[in-house]
Amino acid sequence: MPRFPTVLAAIWAASGAPAQDVAGDFDYYVLSLSWSPNWCALEGDARGSPQCGADAGFGWTMHGLWPQNEVGWPLDCASDHAPPSREATAAMADIMGTGGLAWYQWNRHGTCSGLPPQDYFALARAAYDAVVRPEVFRVLERDVTLPARIVEEAFLRDNPDLSADGVTITCRDGYVQEARICLTRDLAPRDCGADVVRDCTLESAVFETIR
Repeated sequence: MPRFPTVLAAIWAASGAPAQDVAGDFDYYVLSLSWSPNWCALEGDARGSPQCGADAGFGWTMHGLWPQNEVGWPLDCASDHAPPSREATAAMADIMGTGGLAWYQWNRHGTCSGLPPQDYFALARAAYDAVVRPEVFRVLERDVTLPARIVEEAFLRDNPDLSADGVTITCRDGYVQEARICLTRDLAPRDCGADVVRDCTLESAVFETIR
């Protein structure tokens, strides 16, 4: 008996509507790490996010583990699996900042992994734990501006298995935003596809201290 996503794709094809992305059909993962103090300055404070509270202490949090293709990426896939429980998403708050982000990331990206929620979250945690987040940024005593490439260099120094094309740094509104690290489906380091390798070139990017 055909699996539901396969049948659904066939219906879309017959109707002429754009085909929905298929769960499990992707090439590699992008592990996206967000520098929490900068995210809070850009939008989290305005939202009143608990991630940004006094003494929250978050540094590099996991924005998500995203299925990626060599060109483009799948989103919002139909899943055979039941959605995660509130308990399961809340359990990710220690590395993602909030359970709400874990819920959003499952719906947007995790469904495309083809994994059940508990396995996807376990894989995401394993990916997060496998990457050394440079300790140098946790000991800053004041907000600084720095060339964005310094952040990439710190990740490469502390993770010798990563290549320069396997890490990309993004910026937003003058702030360092994220470090994105490309991994195989088995979480081994690999080079990113051409549409992921787009390093921020700011020479004076803001980098805030941990709260």
